[in-house]
Parts: sequence; C-alpha cells; structure tokens
Amino acid sequence: MSTPNQTDRQHPPLPPGQQLVAVGKWPLIGERQPASGNQPWQLAVSGSDETNVHFSLPALHKLKQTSLNMDIHCVTRWSKLSVEFTGVLLEDLIRSLTVSEGIEFVSFVAQSTRNHSTSLPLLEAIQQKTLIAHTCDGQPLAPEHGGPLRNVVPGKYFYKSVKWLKAIDLLRADRLGFWEAESGYHNAADPWLEQRYMAPTLDRRTAARLIADRNFVGHDLRSIDASGRDLSNLMAQGASLRNANFNESNLQDADFSRANMSNSHLRKTNLQFAKLIGTDLEGANLAGADLRGADLTDSSLIGSSFCEFDGQGRAVLGARIDSTTTLPRQILEPLTPDQREYFLAQFD
Repeated sequence: MSTPNQTDRQHPPLPPGQQLVAVGKWPLIGERQPASGNQPWQLAVSGSDETNVHFSLPALHKLKQTSLNMDIHCVTRWSKLSVEFTGVLLEDLIRSLTVSEGIEFVSFVAQSTRNHSTSLPLLEAIQQKTLIAHTCDGQPLAPEHGGPLRNVVPGKYFYKSVKWLKAIDLLRADRLGFWEAESGYHNAADPWLEQRYMAPTLDRRTAARLIADRNFVGHDLRSIDASGRDLSNLMAQGASLRNANFNESNLQDADFSRANMSNSHLRKTNLQFAKLIGTDLEGANLAGADLRGADLTDSSLIGSSFCEFDGQGRAVLGARIDSTTTLPRQILEPLTPDQREYFLAQFD
C-alpha cells in the first residue's frame, strides 16, 4: 500500500532517526505549567562578581533583542522546522555582567515541579547562540511551551532548552541536569550524532539474570540489549526501559504497563496480547511489530514509528494491527502525518 510521506516534500535534511511533525503542530512533552511562585517573573543569575543579580521581564526586554530561526529536534524523534524565537542572547546577557574568574560552565534551571535543569560548557553555549527567549513566531511564548521565559539552544536536542527559566548559574565545574542525571540523556546532545543517551551503567551479569528471570518490574534498565530473545510473559510493569533493544524478540503476553519505553527498539517484535497500558512509547520504533491483541490504552506515542517508508513514500515495513488491537483513536493524534495515516488505513 502507499501512503503520503513527508519526505516527499522539500525540507532541509533531518538528523538521523527524526520525523517531521504536522505543519502547525508542536507536541507537548512533560509538564504543562510552571511550578507556583516566581511572580512577577524574575531571572536570577549567579556566578558574577555582582551577587544575586535579578532581571525582571521588562528589564530583559530593554536589553539587545535577537531573533533566531531554528529547527527543534526532540530526543523523542520528532522535529519541527523553522521556528523563530526572539529574546536576549546569552552572550549579550553575560556582557552586561562582570563574570567571576574560572567560570567554564552554565546551568539553566527551570521553575518546574521536578526542578528541571541542564548545563553546557559556557563557550559552547555562546557559540551555539543560546537565546533567552520570550517570544515564539511573533507571539509571547505560551506557558505550555515554556513561557514566559525559556532558553533555546540551536543545534542540540531540545532537552537542552528548559521551560520556565528561573535561574542561570555560571559554574566553575559542570553540574549534570535533571534529564542527564536522572534519565541518562547524553550531556552533549548533538542530534546529528544521535547523542541521545549516555553509555548504559548496567553490567552484563545483572542484565543476564534479569532477562533469565523475565522480571524487570521497577528496574532501571536503560539501553539494555534484549534483542532476539524469547521473553514471552515478561513482567516489566513500571520499569525504566529507555533506549532498550527488543528488536525481533518474542514479547507475547508481556506486561509493560506504566513502563517508560521512550526511544526503545521494537522493530519486528512479537507484541501479541502485550499490555502497553499507560506506557511511554515516545520515540519508540515499532516498525514491523506484531500488535494483534495488544492493549495500548493511555500510552504516549509522540514521535513513535509503526511503519517504514521507501524514498517514494510507500510503506515497506508496517506494524501488524487488526480489530483485536486496543488503540483509542485519540492517542494517534501526536503521531506524524504519515504514521497516523498508516495506522488509520489498517482499520478501514
């Protein structure tokens, strides 16, 4: 069968593993609103000779304003092209201060419930034209996308651009952010090198034991390689399985309820009658997977792939889906247009 594919349209090359979102769409990832407090909004900057420097939003607007047109590449494999952000370049903000000696890193801290943060070498952050943004495509930055203030870093996965920016800490030594320290995301975050995750920390002996027991419940098994194995009836409720490799494995009747399987590899995997209820499948590759009888109720599918296409936009490897697959139509909305059209065609 043939379905429309966005690769037929003219656009700049995408980093490996990325897909375009529909025109006008901007997927919502993570928290939707900032944590309470910080009203009226202020940006605190530490690490300068002037201690406790604070910028109000009006004060930031009085500094030199810069507009940058950039592409957003989310680590969960979706991309949004040609987004214009306006604000103050980090370089210009720092020029208004007297920075302490020995500063080599910068940390961006969010006003979020989970205290999100991220860091970069200061020189790299300046060279990448990091922007303290308050406006997107000519409109004030919406709260769900980080307004009133967020940093944006061109050329990095978007987890390096934190919502609801409340503080910039100039540091002598690096300080890993939330996603890097808690979730194992790569500290360099170059989408063209697919620097999504740091090296796995799980030793082979422990991984082999868990695989033999077929019990991953509650474990953090980021980047585990369980490809090509018979893991039918696997128990993995609540497990952290980011970037896990289950390609061509037998996962029939497995239970992944409430597991985090973002960016997992499930190509040509047998998932018949698997429970994927409330499962985070953002960025997962399920091309060619057998999903007959599987239950995907309340799963998150932002950036997920269920079909591979050739250069002419023809489906060449699609997931097996039928009337026994439990898949509420509303959860298909975050899929890219070609993936959603493939899915809907299976039910026609």
